Amino acid sequence: MLRATEPVVAFPAGFIMITPAFELTQDPDFLTIIIKVPYARASEFDVYFEGEDFKFYAKPYFLRLTLPGRIVEDGREKASYNTDKGTFTIRLPKEIPGQYFEGLDMLTSLLAPKKSRSAKPLVEEIAASAELSEEEEEEFDWEIEQTPYKESAEGTLPLQYCYGFGNLRSGVFQRLQDELSDVIDIKDPDQTPVDERRRKRLAAEAAKFEPDHYLADFFEDEAIQHVLKYKPWWVDAHKKMIALQGESHQEHDTHTFVVFSEEEREQLRKFTNKSYLLDKRSRHHVYLGLIDILLAYCYEICVNEGDKNVESSWNIRKLSATLCWLESFASIHDVLVSFGRRVLCYPLYRHFGLVTRAFNDTVMILQLGKAAVLKCLLDIHKIFMESDPAYILNDLFITDYCIWIQKIKSKKLAALSESLQKTTLAKSHIGFELEELEAAAVLVQEEESMLKAAGTVSKQQLPSSESETSDSEESSGTSSSETEGSDSDERESSTSEDGKINSLQGMLQEERTAPLIDCNGLRHGTNTSTFEVSDEKSKVSLQSPTLPGKLIEELEKQMYTAIRLSEQPEGLATASCILQEQEENCVSEPDRFSKDTTGKGNFLEVSSETNPLLFLRSINEDED
Repeated sequence: MLRATEPVVAFPAGFIMITPAFELTQDPDFLTIIIKVPYARASEFDVYFEGEDFKFYAKPYFLRLTLPGRIVEDGREKASYNTDKGTFTIRLPKEIPGQYFEGLDMLTSLLAPKKSRSAKPLVEEIAASAELSEEEEEEFDWEIEQTPYKESAEGTLPLQYCYGFGNLRSGVFQRLQDELSDVIDIKDPDQTPVDERRRKRLAAEAAKFEPDHYLADFFEDEAIQHVLKYKPWWVDAHKKMIALQGESHQEHDTHTFVVFSEEEREQLRKFTNKSYLLDKRSRHHVYLGLIDILLAYCYEICVNEGDKNVESSWNIRKLSATLCWLESFASIHDVLVSFGRRVLCYPLYRHFGLVTRAFNDTVMILQLGKAAVLKCLLDIHKIFMESDPAYILNDLFITDYCIWIQKIKSKKLAALSESLQKTTLAKSHIGFELEELEAAAVLVQEEESMLKAAGTVSKQQLPSSESETSDSEESSGTSSSETEGSDSDERESSTSEDGKINSLQGMLQEERTAPLIDCNGLRHGTNTSTFEVSDEKSKVSLQSPTLPGKLIEELEKQMYTAIRLSEQPEGLATASCILQEQEENCVSEPDRFSKDTTGKGNFLEVSSETNPLLFLRSINEDED
């Protein structure tokens, strides 16, 4: 039953009313309200509407809305019920045809009763309303006036410092210190002023920054470039909005760009609507904290490509100094610097490109309006609710943000997004000397590349030098063989010319071993050895210390031959010099000993002078 007068509904004591699921849409002339009431009696329902008020009752469901525009009863209103879906669809005409109703998807805000808006029981509420209307007329610069810190006098009781949404909370951590120690990084925030929190945060970030990790992600950024290609839902929505704005300058329903799921609508219905009394400074903190939280959320969505995991809650709260250090920022640039520093200190991917990507995504979300911001906040709320003990951050920040964002003016977010877009962030602002690190790393990389290139060139030259060496060895071997061949020819001619000397050399095979005595009188070569001496016409081979009698007689007759053989042959001298060079002159000059190539014995270099005792000793030994 549709009626213009308010129905009289009597609820029995202890009766629990259920707020049904609902959604609102609009066209230029009508407002459509769809209410889901399964298992309700379609024949027993009441609908009341007048101006901005709308009420619906169908046992056990009750819905009361405060609309953003006025509706009227003129006979064109219409209601229908779908028994299969269990939904009521109510079409109500607008009082001003063509009027655009803003915020129809802000369900929590619509649930507020009208009298709670108009009633002014508190002086603060009046001042806040007056300041709000005055603030809407002036340009918002998003900067906060700062006052010097004044130390409290000694003996005064310690103050409890505020934190949370709009700095409206205090004393929470005294009661929940054990649970919150894993959620925030600041210790004892109730007794820590804002300036000290900031100093401790900066010191912790400076100690946490790892140049090696940053440079590794800077040079090996394949995985980072992959995640940067991911496009979340707001990218397409922003493109559609820009395209429609190009076609027409009229306002469009946010449902065109942002659509809430049924789960998100259920979240909105569960929130308790309330008002927030914020002064100008607190409102600035709230807006800047919103940017900080959205930046952290955009980073999380980008690196995980829209999927949630066990690290999602940690990423968001760790990258947001508002959540992790209860920070209160003074400017948008401070927010960006804090976020950039934390991205380069804590998460898995520490790349400045991710900071820029989160910055651009946050600008797009703010430009899409409060519906897009609310959708992101609802997702953060869900992530924290499923994480223990991060759900406490919902009570401190996110739930209040979800309720507050539904009530602010869209032009405030537009001005905030414009200011954010004009703010620049460079690597030099971060404070970690990133540009110097990158330049030094590039120089090292260039030096390594040069060394590697030089090593490659040397390896390529090495085979050619080896081939040249082998060619030279082959040529030297050929010349040596030719020389040996000519020497052998000369020796053959010498042998044929002096046959008698050659026969005598054969008889002297054992004689030349006896004189193998060093300067100390020690005898060497008692084992069988071979010693070859060659000159231009002779070759001597010695193998045994015995001396036959016939040999002595021949030797006496041909003394001139023996004297010739006692002189130093040219070939032996050459061989001795080569062996001495191989042993690095380890043999003394008077001994004239050198080592045999087989290592079996020592050899005496033949003296160039004749030793007459050589033959006398051999004769005496034979006589004995």
